[in-house]
Amino acid sequence: MNKETMPQVENQRDKNNSSLQLEHIQQEIGKLRPNANPLMTHKFGADPYALVFNNRVYLYMTSDKLEYDENEVPQKNSYQSINKITVISSDDLINWTDHGEIKVAGPEGAAKWASQSWAPAAAHRSIDGEDRFYLYFANNASGIGVLSAPTPTGPWTDPIGKALVTRETPGVEDVTWLFDPAVFVDDDHQAYLYFGGGVPEGRPERPDTARVMRLGEDMVSVEGKAKVIPAPFMFENSGIHKYDNIYYYTYCSNFFQVERDEDSPPPGEIAYMTSAQPMGPWTYQGTILKNPGHFFGIGGNNHHAIFPLGDQWYIAYHAQTLCQAMDIPEGYRSTHLNKVQYEETSGRIKAIQADYVGVEQLKSFNPYQRINGSTMGWNAGVNTRQLSGSGSEQVEQGMSSKPDEVVSVMHGGSWIAISRVDFGQKGAASFTATVCSQGEPCTLELRLGREDGDLIGKVLIPASAEGQEWIEASTSITGAHHEQDLYLVLKPSEQNPCILLSHWMFKEA
Repeated sequence: MNKETMPQVENQRDKNNSSLQLEHIQQEIGKLRPNANPLMTHKFGADPYALVFNNRVYLYMTSDKLEYDENEVPQKNSYQSINKITVISSDDLINWTDHGEIKVAGPEGAAKWASQSWAPAAAHRSIDGEDRFYLYFANNASGIGVLSAPTPTGPWTDPIGKALVTRETPGVEDVTWLFDPAVFVDDDHQAYLYFGGGVPEGRPERPDTARVMRLGEDMVSVEGKAKVIPAPFMFENSGIHKYDNIYYYTYCSNFFQVERDEDSPPPGEIAYMTSAQPMGPWTYQGTILKNPGHFFGIGGNNHHAIFPLGDQWYIAYHAQTLCQAMDIPEGYRSTHLNKVQYEETSGRIKAIQADYVGVEQLKSFNPYQRINGSTMGWNAGVNTRQLSGSGSEQVEQGMSSKPDEVVSVMHGGSWIAISRVDFGQKGAASFTATVCSQGEPCTLELRLGREDGDLIGKVLIPASAEGQEWIEASTSITGAHHEQDLYLVLKPSEQNPCILLSHWMFKEA
């Protein structure tokens, strides 16, 4: 067996991934098979923004974390301690890989000048022949910062060491909330930043707090003066995309209980405007997504992003469905996906139906490649953990650290399900997993169809050695052919075993 010393595990308690999840071992919660929504249930993720790269979508989300009182009782989300951004990705929209959290703000973050990181937006540019990725974020509602990285998951640095947009930026002096960025790189490679929100006193109908401005060629500077987007009943959450040469600016309407005519958006819905140019002029078109309370029975703010993958368009949005399923106080959001469709002649966006069913899987899952252990379609009793062992170093004006490895933490009786695994006509011959035992010896069972379905292999995992080590544990496979749902089940026992699952893969017969 190949062995290596286990990286240091971050010792800061992540309450979101602890006791509340362990209560649901052997039970699904939130995302129930065969539903695709919410996308993940082992943690929360709000304010989604999508970046498509190499036929894979990366979703960047505000890292909602459970807040507790002095008696360890969950409390309503205050949003005041959020300084990280969560990243997940998928190429089939059902099986998602958790890439962990980007340390954005605060003493341990790349942007030490910032105290918080809300509502991210991401973009990709090829500069001087090299791929470069940019992450824009809100420092609460006081300004917008930017990080950059060579890959969609990092390592992230702060290239300017300060906020990109502040109250001193031309054209934003009267913006109530400097937050909720969206970024768009046009076909001519010119990039634009959209942001803003809030309602000045007495102006709910026309707050005029949405803005757009050009980004510099370096993607970390702004040019000229920010231009007003006259979005009626604007509240928050700028969004931008281009379809059939039409620019669509999307946003969330405010909740003020004032009289509205038929051509105005109802409270808390996603509305949109269109233009032939990325900076306007804009024409109001209507609303496309009602408040989450309309669909799920629990309301809150409405935040979205629209993106294409393959030949289909999608909307990512958040709702408090996992929060509701866990029966905890409100304020903790989870990301969902549904299709976006357009009217052929007018280009108008059809009304979107949010639901638990979600979207269809785009393709079958290939098991004959190295799979991150934090990849899941569905799960019960599983959470993830970031292993910090890659170190950090000072780069330019910001801190850079390699993306921490993210592993799944499985306890006895917990399981991970992968949807539509294609074992092929030949079938699988063997399975190997990189694991670390956290206690007693245990067995990882491989089953088809359900957590108690046909057994195709057993991986015997010995007790952990002193100092804890990673091992490669293998088993032969019988009976795995064609397309099946795969279940990785940690067999329960009186000792309640626990393992860290780093990577796994099958070998074809």
